[in-house]
Amino acid sequence: MELLTLVTGGTRGIGRATALRLAAEGHDLVLGYSRDAGAAEETRAAVEARGVRCEVVQADLTAPAGVDRLFAAATGRTRLTGVVNNAGATLHIGPLAETPVDVIRTTVDLNLTSALWVARAAVRALGRSYGGEGGVLVNVSSGAATTGSPGEYVQYAAAKAGVDAMTYGLAQEVAADGVRVVGVAPGIVNTSIHADAGAPDRLAKVAPLVPLGRVGEPEEIADAIAWLMGDRSSYVTGTTLRVAGGR
Repeated sequence: MELLTLVTGGTRGIGRATALRLAAEGHDLVLGYSRDAGAAEETRAAVEARGVRCEVVQADLTAPAGVDRLFAAATGRTRLTGVVNNAGATLHIGPLAETPVDVIRTTVDLNLTSALWVARAAVRALGRSYGGEGGVLVNVSSGAATTGSPGEYVQYAAAKAGVDAMTYGLAQEVAADGVRVVGVAPGIVNTSIHADAGAPDRLAKVAPLVPLGRVGEPEEIADAIAWLMGDRSSYVTGTTLRVAGGR
């Protein structure tokens, strides 16, 4: 069976690692990105070096038109078989009372509202009642959804908790339509997400608090995503797998 997977936020961090992991398993890919065209081109080349096709698409997922544009690029090729709903960012670190209102709104828009729009589009692309052949939707959440991240980014944690609720509810809604909906909740991972939010030293500070004694690597999250997308997890749906080193 030919595999075509769409990955949002697919050219940096966890998304890039996921793209490379899926490419190694024979997935053709459509990768969404927001701003970093250089990273997008580098990831596209690295994916294609693994012998599969790859298209990168710049799209603002906080606008419905951006979601439509990304899915149009995927569904205009061969039939889509999977979606990794990965795009997200913390954007800011600090107590909620000190977080600007516009940052709270943007955080929720990106991490929850956009995830819902992507999930909606995924069901319409994959669901049998919409002309699809079924498939898998993996929502990338965060360990913050259950810790709450006090003093850091409560608004981000709340948005990711919403993603977990969506995974559980949507899985039941579309199971009979041939779509499995699953989630992955990474803990602290060695990406630029914290530096981008203004805390480049957060990895070093948090690592000692993780029971396994270290931060995770993007490839470890990618392995979990790839397993959930494969046939070996065919009886798994409505579940979010925590990959957080025990924290």
